[in-house]
Amino acid sequence: METKVCIIGAGPGGTTAALQLAQLGIECIIVDKAVFPRDKVCGDGLSGKVLTLLERIDPEIGKRLQQAMFKTDSWGVTFVAPNRIGMDIPYRLGYENNKTNPRGFVCKRIDFDNFLVEEVKRRPEIRLLEGVNIDKYELKEDGYYLSDKENKVQIKASVVIVANGAHSGFTKDVAGIKMEPQHYVAGIRAYYKGVTGMHPDNFIELHFLKKMLPGYIWIFPLPNGEANVGVGLLSNNARNRKVNLKQLMLDVIATDPVMKERFKNAALTGTIDGYGLPLGSKKRKLHGERYMLVGDAGYLIDPFTGEGIGNALYSGRIAAQQAAAAIEANDFSDAFFEKYDHEVYRILGPELQLSTKLQKLVKYPWLFNTLMKVGTRNQQIRDLMSCMFHEVDLRKKLSQPMFYIKLLFNR
Repeated sequence: METKVCIIGAGPGGTTAALQLAQLGIECIIVDKAVFPRDKVCGDGLSGKVLTLLERIDPEIGKRLQQAMFKTDSWGVTFVAPNRIGMDIPYRLGYENNKTNPRGFVCKRIDFDNFLVEEVKRRPEIRLLEGVNIDKYELKEDGYYLSDKENKVQIKASVVIVANGAHSGFTKDVAGIKMEPQHYVAGIRAYYKGVTGMHPDNFIELHFLKKMLPGYIWIFPLPNGEANVGVGLLSNNARNRKVNLKQLMLDVIATDPVMKERFKNAALTGTIDGYGLPLGSKKRKLHGERYMLVGDAGYLIDPFTGEGIGNALYSGRIAAQQAAAAIEANDFSDAFFEKYDHEVYRILGPELQLSTKLQKLVKYPWLFNTLMKVGTRNQQIRDLMSCMFHEVDLRKKLSQPMFYIKLLFNR
């Protein structure tokens, strides 16, 4: 079969690219090795960026997500420093006076990803192939020739959008991007029922406890009294310290004074599962002749919060727009797709730079404690961090070192 655009991977980045192409009137094929609904090990948090981006593609998709029953509406995030000082950052300023338009959510990936797949199925411009594992890629003069191992499915595409996750064979073998422990987080995820002390407005929580630095434990509230609980730690730290993440999490829950109280009546439901997070703490080349890398396949996860879904959606939309431009110009060269990298890093770069700085700050508990202490008393930083979740241009202010110098010494 032949198509202008083939998207490998039907997760959030790939489906977003397909939906944007459909809005532009461009037909595409999207292929995934799984059959949906399927689970994905993840923190399950959707920041305000997710809804904002879906609304830009089609406001009706945003409405359907807000009306969905499989999610918990979340109004922000709580950061807790090693000194136990917490700072609440809402996704939208002044939300307390109007809770009719939630911007953030927590929902299991089996539900959210299936929601996006169902949106894809609404569009006649998109052909979805499930249960097909594309693992052969051959670049020829007239396009990319893609197939599965048995050659049962063969696709010729003018453009390939690679969105098949952290372990993408295309990313490794074709783009030449390898896993680097200092730019990769090892994570585990579990589901608990009965965790107490949640924020009344379902803020997600990131706890940078001294025992876990430079990693953290998260608690994300889910529907029906459940919570997604997990731990993330840079792979090089986990390797050098020989940390057993599962045991570390269980020890903290059992012995930390605050966590012990919150989990005393909580029960683990299911298993504790591990996964990897390729971080955007290093700028990489995300394109080549006839292809672009999206989401986790492009190593675009936030180095501080670990969020990958919002960045996957943004990069997926940008890739679709660049694919449309390439088709119109009939130019699929490496040089033409440089515009994709430029746009991704223009939009997401300031936030990734800020998060990389904050990630490094966590290594110095006294400095992180000071920043959090000042932040709790400084409305300016709280407002800016809140706007960061949905107003991309304002992230540039937060990525400037002088902002923090003024903040720390002129308070």
